[in-house]
Amino acid sequence: MLNKSRLGFIAFILFTSTLLLAQKNPIAVQYGEQILLSDLKENLTIIASDALEGRKTGSRGQKMAAAFIRAHFEEIGLQGPVSNGGYYQNVPLYTVVPGKSTINAEAISLQNFRDFIFLGLNELKGDAQVVFVGDGEEPGLEKIEIEGKIALVLSEKRTNEIPVADLLSKGAKAVLICNFQDESAFNAFSSRVNQSFTSRRMTLSKPTGSGELENFAFVSPSSVEKILNTEFATLQSYATDPKKGSRIRRVKEGSIRYLFKNEIKQINSENVLGYLEGTDKKDEVIVVTSHYDHIGKLSEGTGDLINNGADDDGSGTVAVLEMAKVFAKAKEEGNGPRRSILFMTVTGEEMGLLGSQYYSENPIFPLSSTVVNLNIDMIGRSDPEHDGKPDYVYVIGSDKLSQELHQISESINNTYTQLDFDYTYNDVNHPTNLYKRSDHWNFAKNNIPIIFYFDGIHEDYHLPSDEVDKIDFELLTKRTKLVFYTAWELANRSERIKND
Repeated sequence: MLNKSRLGFIAFILFTSTLLLAQKNPIAVQYGEQILLSDLKENLTIIASDALEGRKTGSRGQKMAAAFIRAHFEEIGLQGPVSNGGYYQNVPLYTVVPGKSTINAEAISLQNFRDFIFLGLNELKGDAQVVFVGDGEEPGLEKIEIEGKIALVLSEKRTNEIPVADLLSKGAKAVLICNFQDESAFNAFSSRVNQSFTSRRMTLSKPTGSGELENFAFVSPSSVEKILNTEFATLQSYATDPKKGSRIRRVKEGSIRYLFKNEIKQINSENVLGYLEGTDKKDEVIVVTSHYDHIGKLSEGTGDLINNGADDDGSGTVAVLEMAKVFAKAKEEGNGPRRSILFMTVTGEEMGLLGSQYYSENPIFPLSSTVVNLNIDMIGRSDPEHDGKPDYVYVIGSDKLSQELHQISESINNTYTQLDFDYTYNDVNHPTNLYKRSDHWNFAKNNIPIIFYFDGIHEDYHLPSDEVDKIDFELLTKRTKLVFYTAWELANRSERIKND
């Protein structure tokens, strides 16, 4: 058994050997100094401009940003690695948009999100009698004929506590639910749901309808009155009466023609890829990522409604563009990397890491050949925790899959940039769970070592106030150099980093 002093000596030797790998390389410094604040500022002024309308996935602004990035990769001489030399990896996405649902009768015409709300995906349509069933619970429904009709429920309970399944099992075609005390409560709910439709997350797989959601709709108190031709207060008193059975049978059935439908919309978006082929180790690939999408425009309000996302993640995007330019210059001058580098700006991060997920499931280069992912998501600002001491960066995930990567990351920083590495969010038990909340996660979950660079949650996060004029460009430049020197070392070292 080794004694403690011998173990300590071995650990010292291993750590020292790692540090030696990161001795200042004059060629690396020559190119690292070509990462220019002026370039970062010029590119970010374009990426985060109002003209790009917040770069929401699938939008015109996102596609304008993609075209700008593709043109940059092409201009500096990177290859398009997608089929036939393309720079775009198409990412097919799906979302659900409100359909033209209606409820009509002789004297009424009700509209979706104004008078009722249908959230299902399977189309329902027809003519039916509407029978009032109080709160929908037994006892009290024994003598009420439900089969072949639409059951209308008034209840103070949550939706998941209302016996929709029981009513459907009795043969109801569908269920209308009103669990709102008044019209204002319905309107507030309708506004929230409508907003969630317009900003809802997208999916890589086509949504399918299933479950009880497909067979009920919410209706407003005023719509209940119109359908059953009875005052809402009267219906409420019947629904809560201990002798509700005899009471609710007094309510005359309504008759409606209905169409309930929502639409599945396909959205095409793009990851933008620029490839720099390596020399003697070109089959091994370093992947450098950022997401270039953001959350688009606010649908309501006054003043500035465009979420420009200068920091999130315009800052990461321009860092990738600048590093690509410098690495391409190095190759042009005969100092290209030994390993290949894929510079990839991904779409759909704000919708659930969809662009990077699509790449991980449809990789252009085998995941087995992918050495590491360096992911940059917000590196242009400081958070409140670092007021007065902004020379920092949060480093997440460097030690999760490769202790060697973690040591290289530390030694590179000590040698070149001397930033304060903050590992607060590296804790997998941290409530923000940031290890799984940016695009590196789709590499990490495939057992590829990663480092995620981040500046924290500041007061302008996901707000229109995340503007270019709030970016600390000197800090952005320094952090970009950190990632550059780390990539340079990983791309040029003799041995591929070990995956623990």
